[in-house]
Amino acid sequence: MLEKINPRAPFANTLNRVPFILQVVIGLILGIVAAMIYPDDKTVIPTLGNLFVRALKAVAPVLVFVLVSSAISKHKTGQQTNMKAVMVLYIAGMVIASTLALIMSYLFPSTFTELASQAEGVSPPQGISEVLINFLYQAVENPVSALMNANYIGILFWAVSLGLCFRVSADHTKRVLEDLAQCVSGVVRIVIRFAPLGVLGLVYSSCTQEGGFANLLNYLHVVVVLVVTMLIIALVVNPLMIWICIRRNPLPLVWTCLTKSAVTAFFTRSSAANLPVNLALCEELKLPKQAYTISIPLGCTINMSGAAVTIVVMTMAAVNTLGIQVDFGSALLMCIAAVLCACGCSGIAGGSLMLIPLACSIFGISNDIAMQVVGIGFIIGVVQDSTETALNSHTDVEFTAAACWRADRLAGRTPEVML
Repeated sequence: MLEKINPRAPFANTLNRVPFILQVVIGLILGIVAAMIYPDDKTVIPTLGNLFVRALKAVAPVLVFVLVSSAISKHKTGQQTNMKAVMVLYIAGMVIASTLALIMSYLFPSTFTELASQAEGVSPPQGISEVLINFLYQAVENPVSALMNANYIGILFWAVSLGLCFRVSADHTKRVLEDLAQCVSGVVRIVIRFAPLGVLGLVYSSCTQEGGFANLLNYLHVVVVLVVTMLIIALVVNPLMIWICIRRNPLPLVWTCLTKSAVTAFFTRSSAANLPVNLALCEELKLPKQAYTISIPLGCTINMSGAAVTIVVMTMAAVNTLGIQVDFGSALLMCIAAVLCACGCSGIAGGSLMLIPLACSIFGISNDIAMQVVGIGFIIGVVQDSTETALNSHTDVEFTAAACWRADRLAGRTPEVML
């Protein structure tokens, strides 16, 4: 009997043989080339990027909800989730990041030659208490509204609550949850396959937007301090922390997370949009599902090393501009506040930039001046926000893998995948 010939099979097989990261790089290059050749497209090419980000953002809340509910419903006493180790790494990473940002601010002080208001009509939080109250309000938001608005604090709260209740349900009910989680994961894998086209559209939009990267020249020094600090964290601090946990060469894990998570996060500029990518990467690394289905969504909410760096560097730049004399102890107090604020910045409109006035208030800087600093943050956001998101997001996978492999090392087990 003759086999049925699929005329598209040769193309599909050829595409599958090309490494996924290389496909993303090709999309990036094509986006730059398209912007140089035809910079006036406002519909087709930019739509590719917008569709990709919208699809990821649309599926991410449902994915988190079903995965966390399913993982907790199946959890049995004695199973290891390694959450204590993951939380220690998250907190330690943010503390080190904010302290390093402070040191960099002292070694290479930045100033703003002009403070032009760019954020009129935005209402920043007035204190840490407001951040915590907002956090609690978001946790008890209506679950349907939380899913619709991508409120991950609320999604986590309801997913954990329902998961705990489902632990006493029948096995076939738990199986339904597990099947639903697998189906949604399948949808996510389909969306991620379109990442090269999405990156093409996103890069094109970045290169052709009004002002583009030219706006960064006015604030080049602070951009360099921000990016270099985040690179030191990604390439030096994080690998050292991972080595302490697994006592093996951490660079293969770091490289994998940078290429398969940080690159996507850099262009989407959204930890929420990159959440499905991180979950898929954890599955590829064969990490325990009961661990990463909780740690990755949690990290998306509270693991904000990049946000801590942004808050500290921008606040210290304002301090230097105004000529305020600050002792190291007071600055260290600001770092602690930055860590606390960064943990809740995912639930505040404007992200880390909107928490700069809170940190500035520690040094008596008025809200009007602080909001002008926020405006400058929006100008440099084309690099600052992208780099910050890349650091925040890929670190979630690194620390989850480090905690799981540390548990395997202490128990004398060999991980299924050890890069």
